[in-house]
Amino acid sequence: MEPLNAEDPVGIGPFRLIGRLGVGGMGRVFLARSAGGRTVAVKVVHAQLAAQEEFRLRFAREVAALERVGGTGTAPVLGSDTSAEAPWVAIGYVPGPSLRTVVGDEFGPLPPTTVRSLASGLARALVHIHAAGLVHRDLKPSNVLLTVDGPQVIDFGIARAVDTVAEGGGLTSTGAVVGSPGFMSPEQVRGDRLTPASDVFCLGSVLVYAATGRAPFGTADSGVHATMFRIAHDEPDLTGVAPELTGLVKACLAKDPAARPSAAEIAETVQVADPWLPADVLAPIGRHAARLLEAEAESGALAGTGTGSAALPAGDPTPPAPLPSTAATAPGTPARRPRRTALVAGLAALAVAAAATATYTYWPDPDTGRDAQKNRAAGETGDVSARPAGIVPGAFLGAWEGVLQGSPESPRETARIEITQGAAGSKSAVYVQVTENRMCMGRSRLVSADEDKVVYGESDVTTSVPAARCTPAAHQTLTLRSPDVLEWSSGAAKATFHKAPSGPAVVPTRFLGRWSRIPAPEMYGADDDRYTSEVTITQGPVGAPVISVIDGYPRTIDGVTTTEDWACGTTAVLAGVGDMLILGPSTRNTNAWDRECQEGLSRYLVVDKLNGKDRLLAYPMVDGEPNEYHRYP
Repeated sequence: MEPLNAEDPVGIGPFRLIGRLGVGGMGRVFLARSAGGRTVAVKVVHAQLAAQEEFRLRFAREVAALERVGGTGTAPVLGSDTSAEAPWVAIGYVPGPSLRTVVGDEFGPLPPTTVRSLASGLARALVHIHAAGLVHRDLKPSNVLLTVDGPQVIDFGIARAVDTVAEGGGLTSTGAVVGSPGFMSPEQVRGDRLTPASDVFCLGSVLVYAATGRAPFGTADSGVHATMFRIAHDEPDLTGVAPELTGLVKACLAKDPAARPSAAEIAETVQVADPWLPADVLAPIGRHAARLLEAEAESGALAGTGTGSAALPAGDPTPPAPLPSTAATAPGTPARRPRRTALVAGLAALAVAAAATATYTYWPDPDTGRDAQKNRAAGETGDVSARPAGIVPGAFLGAWEGVLQGSPESPRETARIEITQGAAGSKSAVYVQVTENRMCMGRSRLVSADEDKVVYGESDVTTSVPAARCTPAAHQTLTLRSPDVLEWSSGAAKATFHKAPSGPAVVPTRFLGRWSRIPAPEMYGADDDRYTSEVTITQGPVGAPVISVIDGYPRTIDGVTTTEDWACGTTAVLAGVGDMLILGPSTRNTNAWDRECQEGLSRYLVVDKLNGKDRLLAYPMVDGEPNEYHRYP
């Protein structure tokens, strides 16, 4: 990044500019931050393009299409003004180097397991792009950014706005083909109308570059027209491509668009390794991402964000989008027959070619998850990278809990994170968050770790009570203060966490067993014995339903108590343990449920003494009086 110069504005729209990221054919690109602290890349159109009315109209259409793109592997559009004197669009900033930088300058060709993961991630991004009615048109190594969580595709659709001729052509008004020589499809070379299959061809070229450091049809150094001729007519040069990759690559690089697999078929078929990048590549990416997260958190705190609930803030209010339906393609795209046969044929050809030397497994085994290393002789690893060792300092390992709202004696919102050893990029921590009416559990991806700080990225939701109420937890930073205390932060939210029990049996003995409601005739009068409540607490780990409750009531109709009794059965999941038990919202037990029953709030349980005997107090996670129980006689 370069500093701003005297001619640069200090802000664009609601974004404060920080520095220059570069200059491209469309315009200048700035690094900026929103008022809430989010880092973005703002692209400002060149004046000569902004002066062309046709460009402005097309740019506006493309930005509108970009705003419809959402999902794994694509950076979101966070703002735009296509009618400004200098039109601009702000895209979520991706904290990672480009594939061209990693392969061409820093690391070299990537191992086969990483290239397969790259194929799956890029295909998934293309599915979302195509579903929005876009064709990328310029998929190349410099437009693929590598992050801890997977590859990200940038500049999708913008190239279309630069194309200023009629719909049937592929040339700009200056006569140059839109695309990058070396990473174009035969359709682009011929100037044909482009469909999503064009991007799949370019994906194949990108995979060859990732695996070998070379484009499959040469570079523009030998002449642009010579390179374009080879793309249209010659077979690709796959020298150096690992045998377990050639079937997929050849299928993508088929000259006939109809013979290529779809992006959805690749995304659904090719599995992703975890972690997906070699350790030498992951480490600097993780450090850069951690620095960015810290800067965003500081900026967000200065901006006064984070008021209200201190729930784990999500970077995006919606969970990661699933793959769109593949029944429809981009508007105007002719229907295509299923292409899975192309992948199968590629695999069959691969098996024949490799049979004389060794057996390679193209797909990871669905039962074991093992990859190409599976069938190698003992002691042989070939060029399949071993997984990096764990990087988490031992002092962080184990479970930690803290109160986000309320007090330790009267919590209103709690969080727990259980940390296990893992490499950068691995989902090696389990978090639990409880509010008065919601419990969320998930797995967090490790970004970086050093002696006194561990950073986790966005998480997957594995449990939501009630269902579909949780969003993925945002980035979390843990700073060690003592062997038993650490500081937790996520955005502007902060809390002190303490070491907590972990394992398959964490419920303290004093809570275990059956408990019955302590009679309260002063509340229920002569019918007190008909108001019953029995609690059973069993042993188990956090995340297990360790408590069940059966409540009984006399039925009341129009204010008149009848002789009929009814019962409600509920269970609750253990979400935290220590001096008290933290329980998620109670959910129905269908073996004892009545039309008048209601599922309850989150609770915390405490055991004390009353008249020398154990007493269980069950508090709602709101202001309210507890239910009181003694041990079942």
